[in-house]
Amino acid sequence: MDNLTNISVVRGLLERHGFTFSKALGQNFIINPAVCPRISQLGGVTPQRGVIEIGSGIGVLTAQLAQDARKVVCIELDSRLLPILDETLAGYNNVTIINQDVLKVDLHRLIAREFTGMEVVVCANLPYYITSPILMKLLEDRLPVKAITLMVQKEAAQRICAPPGTRAAGAITAAVHYYSRPKLLFHVSRGSFMPAPNVDSSVITLEVLPEPAVETPEPALFFKVVRGAFAQRRKTLLNSLSAHLGLEKQQIAQLLAQANIPPNARAEQLTLQQFADIARQLYLLG
Repeated sequence: MDNLTNISVVRGLLERHGFTFSKALGQNFIINPAVCPRISQLGGVTPQRGVIEIGSGIGVLTAQLAQDARKVVCIELDSRLLPILDETLAGYNNVTIINQDVLKVDLHRLIAREFTGMEVVVCANLPYYITSPILMKLLEDRLPVKAITLMVQKEAAQRICAPPGTRAAGAITAAVHYYSRPKLLFHVSRGSFMPAPNVDSSVITLEVLPEPAVETPEPALFFKVVRGAFAQRRKTLLNSLSAHLGLEKQQIAQLLAQANIPPNARAEQLTLQQFADIARQLYLLG
């Protein structure tokens, strides 16, 4: 189906199917015709690759991916969209729609079943309210994918892509850089969506690393340190880690000294390696 970025066409489509937008699901459909081709191109979609799309909406991005990829598997939570997608994607025989919650899908099994012999990339226009859980699932599952390209809230994109050790960094920054090499691709204005959200968006891509960026004896401990450090980001590491890890300040001070980190340092000042050094000292402490 053509003209899925034409507001009149979209409205007519939704009215025919009796569809109303769900605020709870954070539904904002792309109506800017320039956006989806750029996501596909910059997201590494090629005729030889397969694509996992998360959240199809009415199929605007799905249709673009189907044109450019060998195969597209879209995971869509809202069952009300299925009859709409049957109509909008009727011309494509390389698209499979899975009506499930992506957070409950075994993505390793899906990739093995659907993309035999293919390299795979992920593309998604994520609802703002669930960006972090989905992003971390994609990374923590250690999927055999080359890249993850996402449309997210502009502020979230800037934090995700900020270099560790800079003022804009947060816990999500460290987590993403541990697993991947993120890059901000381009911004998308709020007027590019129907209905228009209250904020602008950005498209980012994550080049998935074959191995984590830093070595740590126990990844769970590394992330515990990161979460603790940023839990009270206005406080020093000494105070925030003591409160979060349940250790005396004297013990934390010793850990930081052994990792060559000043006790008055703050979380946003630390590199990934410094977080790993703290985690290693904590591991040795037992």
